Parts: sequence; C-alpha cells; structure tokens
Amino acid sequence: MEFAIRIVQLNQILTSKMKGFVMSKQVLRSGTSVGAMVREAEHTGSKHDFIHKLAIAQKEINETLYWLELLFKTDYINQTEYESLTLDATELLKLLTSIIKTTKSRIYN
Repeated sequence: MEFAIRIVQLNQILTSKMKGFVMSKQVLRSGTSVGAMVREAEHTGSKHDFIHKLAIAQKEINETLYWLELLFKTDYINQTEYESLTLDATELLKLLTSIIKTTKSRIYN
C-alpha cells in the first residue's frame, strides 16, 4: 500500500505540470496494481492461484521499474526520486520472488 501511495503522489506531481502524461499513467497503472494483486492473492482459494496472482504482481513491479527508469532518463523525475522509488520497487520485487519460490517449494516438495 505504501508503495502505491508513493506512485499516486508521483502521478499527481507529473500530471499537475502536464509532464509525461502517457508515462505517468503507465507508471500509475503498473505501480498501483502490485498491491491490488497482492491483496487478491491473500484471498485465493488455492496455492496455485496464490502463486499466479503474485507472479502478476511481480511482472507489474518489474514494469514499474521500467517506467521509473524511463521517467528518470528523460528528466521527468530527479535522481533522488528515482533512486528512492527504485529501491522500494526492487525490495518489493525481491520479496515477491522469495514468496513465490517458497510457496512453490512447499507445493512441489
């Protein structure tokens, strides 16, 4: 949730200046969908569905990293913003990857 809030705030800043409107919508979509997919995964009926939902969240956070890098490299966000958001996104990616691997090992072992 905290990451999604930061992404919403970034989108507000970008769109208030009408900078990078298309990119800001993309990072908003991918960055906020991560939490939504994790929330869905919490209430799935099977471990396979749980893994599937988290895998989608994993893809979305990876896409978010792409949009953040593009926003930085095109001077829409500064280095401090980029590094802070990227650090959080990378930690989320690592966490999701770890949960998926652990869950798979419990299913298949």
